[in-house]
Parts: sequence; structure tokens; C-alpha cells
Amino acid sequence: MATSTDATTGHGGHGPGDDGGKARAVFRGITDDVAKVALNPTPKWWYPAFAVSNLMLLCLVVALYHLFTTGIGVWGNNNIQGWAWDITNFVFWIGIGHAGTLISAVLYLFRQDWRTSINRSAEAMTIFAVAAAGIFPIIHTGRPWFAWWLIPHPNDMGMWPQFRSPLMWDVFAISTYATTSILFWYMGMVPDIATLRDKAKERWKQIGYGLLALGWRGSARQWHRYERAYLILAALSTPLVLSVHSVVSFDFATSQNPGWHTTIFPPYFVAGAIFSGFAMVATLLVPLRYLCNLKHIIKESHIEAMCKIMIATGMMVGGAYAIELFIAWYSGNAGEWFTFRNRILGEYSWAYFMMVSCNVLVPQFFWFKKCRTNPWIVVGLSILINVGMWFERFVIIATSLARQAVPGMWGYFSPTRWDLLTMIGSFGLFFTLFLLFVRFLPVIAIAEVKMVTPEAHAGKDDH
Repeated sequence: MATSTDATTGHGGHGPGDDGGKARAVFRGITDDVAKVALNPTPKWWYPAFAVSNLMLLCLVVALYHLFTTGIGVWGNNNIQGWAWDITNFVFWIGIGHAGTLISAVLYLFRQDWRTSINRSAEAMTIFAVAAAGIFPIIHTGRPWFAWWLIPHPNDMGMWPQFRSPLMWDVFAISTYATTSILFWYMGMVPDIATLRDKAKERWKQIGYGLLALGWRGSARQWHRYERAYLILAALSTPLVLSVHSVVSFDFATSQNPGWHTTIFPPYFVAGAIFSGFAMVATLLVPLRYLCNLKHIIKESHIEAMCKIMIATGMMVGGAYAIELFIAWYSGNAGEWFTFRNRILGEYSWAYFMMVSCNVLVPQFFWFKKCRTNPWIVVGLSILINVGMWFERFVIIATSLARQAVPGMWGYFSPTRWDLLTMIGSFGLFFTLFLLFVRFLPVIAIAEVKMVTPEAHAGKDDH
């Protein structure tokens, strides 16, 4: 019976003469290089990184304990700024998760081979970002122990969720997105987990990976079922790229509040989500390719492709900023035009110009090949892009509520230390989960990388 180590090639690679042996050597090298990341002793860099992320996660635990025992008043929210940092962070994290679904599903359907080296980590990033995002709507309601009432189920009180509420749309959109993403991620990992099972030396790893591999042996029938299921999940995931963040944008667009009530929000939010998601993928994978010695698998061409997508989506976001201003002016609505002028010239002008600088000006450096091929520059610019995308969400939420129609509803939002600790803690949760993924699961889709190597198609022209 063939083991997964031999079967994850997907192709025999048998060409004329010596091609079969060369292909097997290449495939074996890819398997060994990826498997050793999870199976070798823990690298020295992992411990300090994990300690820092756990310290950040501890901030979240402390902040939530204080929130539950004291009340939501510990935040800087008030009657004017009812939606503040918690919803800003929620929208930010949902946006981060978009690149994973785009890389995995959409680019797979369009047969973009360059995705194979980065899709596994991007899928994991999606799930961990959704986990970080899911915290904020629950704790923002003030009584999270009643969150189960958001689920439609028969009960003795005859109470059902209000499906006209955008909060309910978020519940169903995000739960669907998370479920599909987890299935897609896990389905893709099954052949690679079986490879780790076969190469593991420790008994506990053999048992653990064996349970997760679901009996995978790499037979032709299993590969046929796997590829069919993977294609179906990719097709199901693709609409979610557009729908999930569109639904999140409806939280704002369906209101009558100036600055929010606009039809441009769905495409604007989707473009911004892909923009920030690719920036986070670059922030994670550029250091990872050096720390895990994967430079020959995650190549410069892959980093360049992500930079080019950031240029395209950054231009879309910049165009949306300009269209927003034009719509506010052209509408003739005094309240709408005042809101946008206040964003630029008012007390939140610093946040607006931080947003524009990071999201419109910073991506322009990616036009230059030297910037796209320098890892330090790529990581630095990607971090600045995500800073700008966080400020974009803050500007949309805070400045639109700061100056409402009645002067008695004017106010400036000032975060408390508990706002700050909760935000830091969400990053701690994200990085902790990602580091655990890097340590114990295959960070590269071994089977998919093999399928797109030249050796996998050796001798193709001779048949």
C-alpha cells in the first residue's frame, strides 16, 4: 500500500530517461524541507516569539476579566461614541481574514500556480483572524452570556432573532465564513498531515497526526475524492470573498448617519479587506521564509505577486476615498458634506491623514522592483498598510459619530487602557495561534507545491 509520502506528488513525474529519478529527488526534498519545520526540535527563535505573543494574550485575559466583573463602562465608549475601538478592531480583523480565502479559493479556481506556496499559511491566518474578530461583537453587547439568543432555536419564551438587524447578518455571515474556511483549510491539509504521520519518530506525534489524517493513504480513489471535494469547497468559498465584508459594511451603510449611509461601502470594504489581508500575509510569510529556511519554496516571485496585488487594491481604496468626497459634495446634503470636511479639517484630521498616507502613498513604493524584492522594505510597508487600514476603520466609525446634527451629541472619543489592552490582546491571540500552527502543522501545501513544479510535468511533450 502506498504511503502518503510517496502519494502526495499527485503526478508520477515519469518522463524519458532520467526525469523520473530527478522528479522523485525534487519531491523528496520538498517533503523533507516542509516536514522538518513541524517535526524537528523547536527552533530557538520560536520560544521568545511565543513568549511575547502569550504576554499579549494575557493582556486580553486580564482586560476581559475586568470587563466582565466591572462592566462595559471601563471602555471609552459613551452615548455619542457608542461604536468605538471594539467595532473598529472587529472590522479590521475580518478584513485581515479576506486574503486567505482569496488566495485559496479564487486563485485556485483561476489556476494561479503561484498561490501554492502561500495558500496554507494564508488559510490559517484567515481562521485565526476570524477568531480574533469574533470576540469583539460578543463583548460589545455588554452581556455576552446572552449571546446564544442570537442563534435561531425553539425556546419556551417564543423569542426569535431580529433578522432585520445588521448584528444578525454579521452572526450568520461570519459563522458561515469561519465554518467554510475551517473545512477548506483542514481538507487541504489532510494529505500533508498524513506525510507528517509517516515521517514522525515520536509515538505521540504518530498518533496525533494519524488521527488528523483520517486514514489517508494516497490511493487513486482518495485523490479523486479529495480533488472533487476541494474544488466544491473552493467554489463555495469564492462568493464569501465578496459577501462577508459586504455584509459587515451593511452595519454602516443601512443606517441614516452621515458618513455611513452610502452605497459605495460594499465594494470599498471588500477591496480594503483584500488590501489589508495581503499586507498581513506578507508581514507573516517574509520573515517565515527565512526563519524556516523556505526561501526556495516561498520565492521572491511570490512576494512580488502579493506586492502587485497590494498596488491594485491600494489604488481601488484610494479611488474610493476620492469618490466618497465627491459623492458627499455632489449630493448637496449639508450634513454629509460637513461630516467629510470635519474628517479632513476637524479634530480627527490627524487620523484621516494617517489613513491616507499609509493606504494611498505607501503602496506606491511597490511600483519599484527594488522595494518589491527587499524583504525589509516589504515587511515595513506591509505593516504601515495595516496601520493605515486600522485607521481607516477608526476614521469611518469615530469621525462620523463625533459631530452629529445636535450640538449636544458632539464629543471626542478617548480610549482607556482597557481599550488598548483588549486590542493588544487580540493581536496576542492571533500570533499565538499562528505560532502554534507553524510549530505543529505543515505551513506549506506539500502536495500542491509538488504538482506545479516543472518536474511534475517532465516528459509531458513526449506523450
